[in-house]
Amino acid sequence: MEPMQGNSPESVTTCGTDDERCCLTHQPSCHSSKSLLTEEKMRRKLQFFFMNPIEKWQAKKRFPYKFTVQLIKIILVTMQLCLFAYNRYNHVNYTWDNRISFSHLFLRGWDATREVSAYPPATGPLAIYKADDFYATIDYAYSGYANLSQAVGSYSYANEDNTMTDMELCLSQYKKGIIFGFNESYVFDAEIVDTCLNITHRQDHLLDSKQYLDNLNINFSALVKAVLKFSVKTVNFKTAGRISPPNCYRFDININFDNEDHDGQMLLWLDAQPVRLMCKGDVEYVTDDEIDSLLQSLLNYLVITICILSFVLCTRALLRAQKLKKMTNSFFINQFGRPLSKEDRNKFLNLWYVMIIINDILIIIGSSIKEQIERKDFTSDQWNVCSLFLGLGNMLVWFGVLRYLTFFKTYNVVILTLEKAAPQVARFLLCALLIYAGFTFSGWLILGPYHLKFRSLSTTSECLFSLINGDDMFATFSIMSSKSTMLWWFSKIYLYSFISLYIYIILSLFISVIMDAYDTIKIYYIEGFPKSDLQIFIGDTNFEDVSSGIFRTASNDSLGGLMKDLCCCTCTKLQKSYSSLSRGSLATEGSRRGSNAV
Repeated sequence: MEPMQGNSPESVTTCGTDDERCCLTHQPSCHSSKSLLTEEKMRRKLQFFFMNPIEKWQAKKRFPYKFTVQLIKIILVTMQLCLFAYNRYNHVNYTWDNRISFSHLFLRGWDATREVSAYPPATGPLAIYKADDFYATIDYAYSGYANLSQAVGSYSYANEDNTMTDMELCLSQYKKGIIFGFNESYVFDAEIVDTCLNITHRQDHLLDSKQYLDNLNINFSALVKAVLKFSVKTVNFKTAGRISPPNCYRFDININFDNEDHDGQMLLWLDAQPVRLMCKGDVEYVTDDEIDSLLQSLLNYLVITICILSFVLCTRALLRAQKLKKMTNSFFINQFGRPLSKEDRNKFLNLWYVMIIINDILIIIGSSIKEQIERKDFTSDQWNVCSLFLGLGNMLVWFGVLRYLTFFKTYNVVILTLEKAAPQVARFLLCALLIYAGFTFSGWLILGPYHLKFRSLSTTSECLFSLINGDDMFATFSIMSSKSTMLWWFSKIYLYSFISLYIYIILSLFISVIMDAYDTIKIYYIEGFPKSDLQIFIGDTNFEDVSSGIFRTASNDSLGGLMKDLCCCTCTKLQKSYSSLSRGSLATEGSRRGSNAV
């Protein structure tokens, strides 16, 4: 039996390849007396590293700071999210409802049926088809803007003296665009020329835009798009109360004319962008509201503080884990003649901590934006940006609770099953995705012009994904246009093939992959989990060992001290920490190393 050698003569052991388990489990016959103390320290350090927070508290009687910080963070972040969700819901509804009001006031042809998003749409797109309709739409918007005082909503003009401001009409046209359809000829220059004109206020509140814009010489065959712009101000009372004060807004309204397709149909829609303004309201109300604003700011700062603390603790834990990984790898090379396997090295990277660090960053950014919104430092609409950061951060915070459930056998089955099945699932999904991509591109190209659900690449993908889950199948079959008999038959074959392939074959195989991993995990729980070299070396830690106090004595050394001990094992002199060993033992050990070297 040949001895296993490390990187130095002092790492030579008396074990061969058949006695690897003996070496990893620390049998006295396998190691020199010099390395026993260092090996025991390393084992205790690794045992403590892989304990859960409760076991660590029992082992060293140290308060579980990271665990407590995470619990406090969940409570504070959830409170913050609930308050922000309430305010954001009111804000989004308010701005959307105002957009609907503006559409009724300023958009010619708008009716209530267009306010509800239905699928399939109950009406076609709002559009104009005649040149006179273009000018009539501008006249209608001007009339509604001039008679703003008749609106139910408390709207005012953008000027400080509440006088009507000029409307602005901006045209984007090709430099040259003349069509002679009768002899199939044209004059065309693709350069876009932008022209803007102010429509001034008239005392009679009437406007003949066709005559007013006569000097522009609008050529509809060259017109790409037109935008009619104006602004109104208002105050939102709905959110007033103990949570938030009234908010003041300026709505920048754009009425858009889209003629990019030049298909005889000019699409028409209204957009209104809110801009926050500083209110000059009731002084007494503002004074009473200062306490509520202070409490909201205090909550924001508490969340930021606890997230920074969580970020620091988890980052420190990750860095110390990587340092311990390097030490353990060096120890295995010196003691057993081989490095840690890739699987064992990955055990030192705690992905839960990585996820916590990510959600800390998201929540800190979101809380900072939220504080600026509540202080009214932002004039632009940052509610959606803030909700994105806070929503994703809160989601990851609650996902982090799963980490503590994995300490219990019953709940850990789900995580272990997902971890076991992940490689097989990834390979399976790659193959399924290639087939899915083929169906998606084919359906978009062939059925797009004739089927409502295949008109774009994104809607095609959404339609196919819905079919996989059995949603809206009959409607997908029935709304196919019959303009082309060949494509009508193709659509039936296409849909039957896709549904049969994915529902009856691919989904069944996908479930079987997950079930195989689940069955394997159940067998592991009965017969025992396979152990790597690292787990064999660490061994089992029972409750008596944890609560015996041994970790408060033998394994309370710092990583730096343990590193010095490991370095000592490859040097010719001993560390001072081993001075407790007798001189005789050291001499005997030196004689034995000399004989082994010879």
